[in-house]
Amino acid sequence: MEKVYVLGGAQTDFERNWTKEGKGVIALLREVIEDGLADTGITYDDIKKLNNQNRIACFVGNFIGEYYINQGHLGALLTEVNEAFYGVPSARYEAACASSSVALDAALTKVRAGDYDLVLVIGFELMKTVDSKTCADYLGRAAFYESEGKNIDFPFPKLFGRLADLTVEKYGLDKERYLNNLARISEINYANASRNPAAQTRKWFMNYEQASTRGTATNTSVGGMLAVSDCSQITDGAVMVACASKRFIDEYKCGNTYPIVKGWGHTVAPITFDKKIDMAKEADCVLPYTAKAVELAYDKAGLSVEDIDFFETHDCFTSSEYAAISAFGITPVGEEYKAIEDGTISFTGSKPINPSGGLIGCGHPVGASGTRMFLDLYKQIAGKAKGYQLKKADNGMMLNIGGSATTNYVFIVGRDAE
Repeated sequence: MEKVYVLGGAQTDFERNWTKEGKGVIALLREVIEDGLADTGITYDDIKKLNNQNRIACFVGNFIGEYYINQGHLGALLTEVNEAFYGVPSARYEAACASSSVALDAALTKVRAGDYDLVLVIGFELMKTVDSKTCADYLGRAAFYESEGKNIDFPFPKLFGRLADLTVEKYGLDKERYLNNLARISEINYANASRNPAAQTRKWFMNYEQASTRGTATNTSVGGMLAVSDCSQITDGAVMVACASKRFIDEYKCGNTYPIVKGWGHTVAPITFDKKIDMAKEADCVLPYTAKAVELAYDKAGLSVEDIDFFETHDCFTSSEYAAISAFGITPVGEEYKAIEDGTISFTGSKPINPSGGLIGCGHPVGASGTRMFLDLYKQIAGKAKGYQLKKADNGMMLNIGGSATTNYVFIVGRDAE
């Protein structure tokens, strides 16, 4: 199969509220695409040329634009960005919070198969078009809506609160110690976001004391053990990533210094959390299908956790990042607390998680989160993570989940050995 090279891309500033700016989806898409093209050196004329040769396609990830912006047929919106996209194959892909990872998967597969030489992947979501309660109801459709979302206020904090309960029970953890470790996860992600010039919370304040004091006016409880400090953000944003074949690299004299996609994994667990609980009783870990997706990616890459220098994970809630620590293989299951307490996952640790700030710190525009993590893998490996660059970043792994860890996507990006 063809190698897939990551050329670069762009992320909008996740702090922005596009509705308040009086701007809509076309402005959002135009900005991220033009910034992405500028970063990669690709022009609209290049897109026209490659399209005439049937060598380019676009893949759009979005969860629920039909609700947030009253718009479907989202792949076709690119034709409103620039006429260069007339005739270019493009379509929208959806898998809840893993929507743009599905788009990435399809795009990378097309390059590996030799169908296209250049693919543009765009993930986006405009979420601040509605109030927070309505937004939470829309997001409830990422679960099994009839039983887990309908007529339930803020359903996802409750679902991931249940993940916290399951983790404490299955591993026999001390509840207070577990909650303190969730607070440390929050503190780390906010601190990391403060270095990231595109992070939503880069100007926010969150320390361990505030994160560990739940049920207060400044840290309201939202679901079971979880409080506001444990939650990712409601975010407007878009990300574009460009990937290419060796043929494109050679033809456009790009050189061979670009990172490549080394491994990938994709699994789907039962959609309801009740069934996940039943499954966890028989499994070694709380999220076995998440761990399986990681295992698949390691196998395809021929790598292990020892080879991975950093991780971007789907911390929609601190309880999901906690579970990801052992899924990545950083610790054995049930011992995730060790990597938190000894600093392993901190920015200066041996296995940093979410140097970008993650979903909690950087932001979570649902349809863009997969592409954002993927772009951050590229930035670290290419030495372009301005303000939050790690000292060692040869290989990175990302985990993007949809729903309550129902759809699980993992990608490994790293330096090309050749």
